[in-house]
Amino acid sequence: MNQYQTVSSPPAAASTRRSRTLRRLRVRQPAIAATLMAAMCSLSMVGGASAAKLSGAAGPIATQRPASARAVAEAEIGRLARAAGGEVGVLARNLETGATLSLNDGAPFPMASTFKIAVAGTILAQVDAGRLGLQQMVPVDPDLVLSSEGIAETFPFPGVSASVHNLIETMLTHSDNTATNVLTRLAGGPAAVTAWVKSKGIDGMRIDGDTNGIVGRFFGLPAGGEPVEAQLKKLAAADPTLDDQGTKPNPKFDDDPRDSSTPKAMVQLLAKIADGHVLSPASTQVLLGSMERCTTGLKRLRGMLPPGTLVRDKTGTIGGTVNDVGLITLPEGRGRIAIAVFIKKSAKPFEERERVIAQIARSVYDYMLIESAGE
Repeated sequence: MNQYQTVSSPPAAASTRRSRTLRRLRVRQPAIAATLMAAMCSLSMVGGASAAKLSGAAGPIATQRPASARAVAEAEIGRLARAAGGEVGVLARNLETGATLSLNDGAPFPMASTFKIAVAGTILAQVDAGRLGLQQMVPVDPDLVLSSEGIAETFPFPGVSASVHNLIETMLTHSDNTATNVLTRLAGGPAAVTAWVKSKGIDGMRIDGDTNGIVGRFFGLPAGGEPVEAQLKKLAAADPTLDDQGTKPNPKFDDDPRDSSTPKAMVQLLAKIADGHVLSPASTQVLLGSMERCTTGLKRLRGMLPPGTLVRDKTGTIGGTVNDVGLITLPEGRGRIAIAVFIKKSAKPFEERERVIAQIARSVYDYMLIESAGE
């Protein structure tokens, strides 16, 4: 149900139920909750004899139709998105009720590290097929090492091997770039990851490189020469502003169709994973379990949700891009929200971009919780 015109409960009973729903939120409500409540109440009372009785008029009073609750929620998401200072894409879907909110959901955005979900899915599909094993040990090629939390930070010297399961865990929980490079190669390369995604009926997502490829393309590094990590160290020594460049928009990179996804494609992938349509139950739990333990997005999708909310997510960050995608579980069995929030071309401070994601996630949560109470 996407609009409240179909709510069949009497106004008093519906109002009581919605009040209980709002009390469950436990933290101070954003403006969207009050706005949605007003829209819902207006929709439930407009038209026919009931409306005439409430107004004291002899006939119908509905000369202008109120905005639907979905329209109000999407307008609020658009308002919040403007604070990001760039382009924002959003798609959120309650996998149980089908309720949907969107903004630019068909436009391509750089995935940054959110593509690691697709890498994990491809690897786990090969585990399901018996071609790989979770306990299988994989050597870490020094050429695949790229600075990030995880392997590169913990093991500074060559001679590292890790199991497939540990590589997936550190890739998804800490966004480990080195583990991602190793797993992308093990999966058969970026083309194999894209092929797996497409085989699941998902269009609008393409994987063209590992993290070495993405970072190298962002900084304009030549391919096929020294390892990306070595090239970055030389660049940083010659240009002290390199780190700052890594947080600013790069127009050429932002408009490049490579390694991009639409919010719609990402939500389709998340939904298929969550519903067990692409992996075995055991492999599904491996992937979702690692996403639940993600530590890199505490101020994004998770940032303004009620304490204790179950979130399984994966972040992505490079240049003017700050992303977070994942699954949010509503209380009392009211549904699971598959959500993708992408931001690109933003020169706003990093913290402000994260705040926009948190605010959008909270608005989505409030709408979906209220919507699910109107069945």
